[in-house]
Amino acid sequence: MNAEPEAGAGRAAGTRQEEIYRRALDCVHCGLCLPVCPTYRETGRESSSPRGRIYLFRGVAEGRIPLSDAVAEEAYLCLGCRACETACPSGVRFGSLLELARAEVEEAGLRRGVARRLERLVLRHLLPHRLRLRLAIDLLALAQRLRLDRLVLPLLPSALREAHGLLPTLPPRRERRPLPELVPALGERRGRVGLLTGCIAAELFGRVNQATLRVLVRNGFEVVVPAGQGCCGALHAHAGDEAFAHRLAGRNAAVFAEAGVDAVVTNSAGCGAALRDAAHWLPDQGPAFAARVRDVCELLDEAGLRPPERRIEARVCYDDPCHLVHGQRVERAPRRLLARIPGLELVPHADPTSCCGAAGIYNLSHPEMSRAVLARKIDALAAADPDLVASGNPGCLMQLASGLRRRGLRARAVHPVELLDQAYS
Repeated sequence: MNAEPEAGAGRAAGTRQEEIYRRALDCVHCGLCLPVCPTYRETGRESSSPRGRIYLFRGVAEGRIPLSDAVAEEAYLCLGCRACETACPSGVRFGSLLELARAEVEEAGLRRGVARRLERLVLRHLLPHRLRLRLAIDLLALAQRLRLDRLVLPLLPSALREAHGLLPTLPPRRERRPLPELVPALGERRGRVGLLTGCIAAELFGRVNQATLRVLVRNGFEVVVPAGQGCCGALHAHAGDEAFAHRLAGRNAAVFAEAGVDAVVTNSAGCGAALRDAAHWLPDQGPAFAARVRDVCELLDEAGLRPPERRIEARVCYDDPCHLVHGQRVERAPRRLLARIPGLELVPHADPTSCCGAAGIYNLSHPEMSRAVLARKIDALAAADPDLVASGNPGCLMQLASGLRRRGLRARAVHPVELLDQAYS
């Protein structure tokens, strides 16, 4: 049992630090989180475990430990995968605790340098602005087609070269065109849902949004794609930009409330977890909004999937996105849906619920640790030797594809909804 600090111990009176302190008290220091923590598995350091980080954050809130570069380093070395939440017997909400700590780090100005300024520029002034983002992707796609990216690659800093290695072949503009704002259901109507198309996902994974739309319609859902929707705010929250993340979530909550939908559907695990976190971010409209959020696989499983007709002869490993299995506690639904596809063989692998190392932009900010975490995942997939690796998050798909390609494995990374769409064709 944790005792209150003695009078005069110096605990900060600020609202955020009080919240950090209160949530840190839920930790009973049992250590069950240590074996599932990716950074602890790699380093063996207590300070790089959830328990160690909670101790650091609580020490700062109590005034026993200074908010220093060392604390900031550990706050951002964490992948935020939330595997510790699944393992925790005390219900510690480590993901939100981490975001609060990172907001403190940002407010204290402990993250500096060109990389930090570039990150803030992209997150605040590019991702939330659809036209700017589309133009940037158009320019990158043109550079890829003309192979100009290969010419300038040797001149780029190592972080940007690493980012280039993760970038898939950019899709043509027809694959990135906006979806219709309203598509009626096929057959008996089972509900009216809103589809969150995302920001970078809409540009790099337009095919997944199109497949999601077709599968929902095929399963009897009228689909609304509100034009006023935008970035979910997940990456901003992970980067410690708390207020900006909450503003983005508030905009989406208002847009989807106006659309009058029964559920808000997402095909991105990170976006879905952020939308559900709006219950805590937005005191007024947040709880009602978060209660309507469903991952596409979760919704189809709950409603009962209409039988696919076409066979897909392939062996597939399903790999759990962290923010779906740990953040939203959706584990069985995608597997049940894939098992309904004729001819598809679900193949288990040894490490399905651990992080792949993508973690938003972690693979850019911490490339060495990201590669080490990914290597464990690729080892497990190589042993299973599937034709396909299915995962329900854009960042995970890019990270897995990069790892499979670098290892020389034959498997392709796909979203589960793409396989369902193929089975309905």
